[in-house]
Amino acid sequence: MSGPLNGIRVLELGQLIAAPFATKLLAEFGAEVIKVESPEGGDPLRTWRKMHGDTSLWWYLQSRNKKSIAVNLKTPDGLDIVKRLAASADVVVENFRPGGLEKLGLGWDVLSSLNPNLTMVRISGYGQTGPYRDRPGFGAIGEAMGGIRYTTGSPDSPPARVGVSIGDTLASLHGVIGALMSILNVKVNGGAGQVVDVSLVESVFNVMESLVPEYDLLGEIRTRTGGALPGITPSNTYPTQDGGFVVIAGNSDPIFRRLMKAIGRPDLAEDPRMRSNDGRSQHAAMLDGVIGDWSKARSVEDALAALDAADVPAGRIYSVADIVADPHYQARDMILEAELPGGTPVKMPGIVPKLSGTPGTVRWQGPALGAHTDAVLADLGLDATAIQTLRDAGAVK
Repeated sequence: MSGPLNGIRVLELGQLIAAPFATKLLAEFGAEVIKVESPEGGDPLRTWRKMHGDTSLWWYLQSRNKKSIAVNLKTPDGLDIVKRLAASADVVVENFRPGGLEKLGLGWDVLSSLNPNLTMVRISGYGQTGPYRDRPGFGAIGEAMGGIRYTTGSPDSPPARVGVSIGDTLASLHGVIGALMSILNVKVNGGAGQVVDVSLVESVFNVMESLVPEYDLLGEIRTRTGGALPGITPSNTYPTQDGGFVVIAGNSDPIFRRLMKAIGRPDLAEDPRMRSNDGRSQHAAMLDGVIGDWSKARSVEDALAALDAADVPAGRIYSVADIVADPHYQARDMILEAELPGGTPVKMPGIVPKLSGTPGTVRWQGPALGAHTDAVLADLGLDATAIQTLRDAGAVK
């Protein structure tokens, strides 16, 4: 292995999205991630969305670089294996409902007594405390309660969702940040291990900008504004002659002046009312109409060419076909060529962020269920006979 997290061992006790996406990021940068799965089918993500044979394409991406060990947590031997792995781990990442690990005898008090330097990342709907802690919480609920759904979509339509599981992945990112901070505290400051308590609701809420002070001081309740960025003008999505759309962000003072000149409205570029964002925001509807009239008379390509020449931030709205074909994505190694079992070639997303000295890597795609059970148990000191005894007893697969 290589990467900045080389030597860090992560034990994943999670399924579906929030915990597994966090460990995927850690694995891409060199951490040894051991994913514990149920012998009875493993992580449900293995069969979610589009399939390649009997395995989800999402699985191959989300679980790349991880080791899969199939352990029956309903058996004493299975629980003992998890405890032994936790004792040698730097981080445990889990997304059980609060209290779920405790019922198994794998709570923080048990694992931290085995390993005082352990970091436990706990991702749940509402967090480990509070009156809602025991409620089931999926990403969609986190998005709804965290505030983002109320602000997403057209003002004339019901609240919309983002097209991906943004609540889960935001929680994952906060989990990774918390894990790395805790690891640093242990490795650099000599501190003890700790719990990183991540709530899906709070992870969404954390990216909601000035939502709370605007409400508290001004009574402002931010709501749905379609493609516009409320209070930042002009920044919107505009139709084109060929049925497409362009996103134009002309919201800084100098960019706004360049934009107005590019669309043939130098009078607005020099209008004293438009010198700053607060003035422009009072006339947002008028400015959107002016820009929309200009864009509707041009194709996407012609509009983007004119805006690029004027150094105005603008872009088309990409489909996945646009992304895969785009030369910038390719130049940045964001579209990787991979191979699935059976030799099937497939394109996969690249790795983010880009580290110049210790970049992330893809060593293998998501493994078969229990593919690394024997190797991981051997690393714990079990010989082939002991492993077979566990397998015969139904503790592992």
